[in-house]
Amino acid sequence: MTAIALTIAGTDPSGGAGIQADLKTFSALGVYGASVITALVAQNTQGVTAIHDVPADFVAAQIDSVFCDLAVNATKIGMLSRPEVIETVAEGLKRWQAAPVVLDPVMVAASGDPLIAEEAVATLRDVLFPLAAVITPNLMEAARLLGEAPAADGEAMLRQAEALMRLGPGAVLLKGGHGTGEEAADLLLTAEGPDWRSAPRIATRNTHGTGCTLSSAIASGLAKGLPLAAAFAEAKAYIQNAIAAADRLAIGQGHGPVHHFFAQWEDRS
Repeated sequence: MTAIALTIAGTDPSGGAGIQADLKTFSALGVYGASVITALVAQNTQGVTAIHDVPADFVAAQIDSVFCDLAVNATKIGMLSRPEVIETVAEGLKRWQAAPVVLDPVMVAASGDPLIAEEAVATLRDVLFPLAAVITPNLMEAARLLGEAPAADGEAMLRQAEALMRLGPGAVLLKGGHGTGEEAADLLLTAEGPDWRSAPRIATRNTHGTGCTLSSAIASGLAKGLPLAAAFAEAKAYIQNAIAAADRLAIGQGHGPVHHFFAQWEDRS
């Protein structure tokens, strides 16, 4: 059997985030990738200049074209900028009984540019969270979803993760990359309790697409049949290595991408 993962997300023509990052991650981790495009995003390492939303009925047609033909083992969801697209994706997931679902509630690009309409945040929370095996917000996204200030310590991270769990997902991965300190701590909260994993914070500006990459790495593990905790551990190691190798690439003039193929490419530096 070939492990297949589907990404439902927006694009990044510069190749560092969104659909392009997801497909690179799937491939690097030995998983066949399929995709459904929800928005065409004009962005690069320096920022976002325009967003063209794909009509909801065409998003539905893409979902149906994938699931009617491919045996999808896991689905990753990224950028969904409008309420009608969020509802369409939720209907498609239920129509095809898609599971497991990894939901990355993408709201802001690494450049700080918004990627979701304000009126869509509540729809994302209310309609899609209950369908997700795990959601993967960063500290800023968790704060916006809860209407609170970003968590500043481990106690606040745990409290916010528990609040997000009450909204319906099977698990919450609260990412600590936007925190401070020498260690970046991520918290995976499941019904079994909290699972903390820390890694040294790497000094690089090339972090474009880290959130997309981590969530698609988790989906890759789930597509291969790993339990969530093991998929999280594999994904954490993968993104840490991809960030550590990011400076081997010279891409763009802003925040460059992580190195998705650090294990496959010959180091030419």
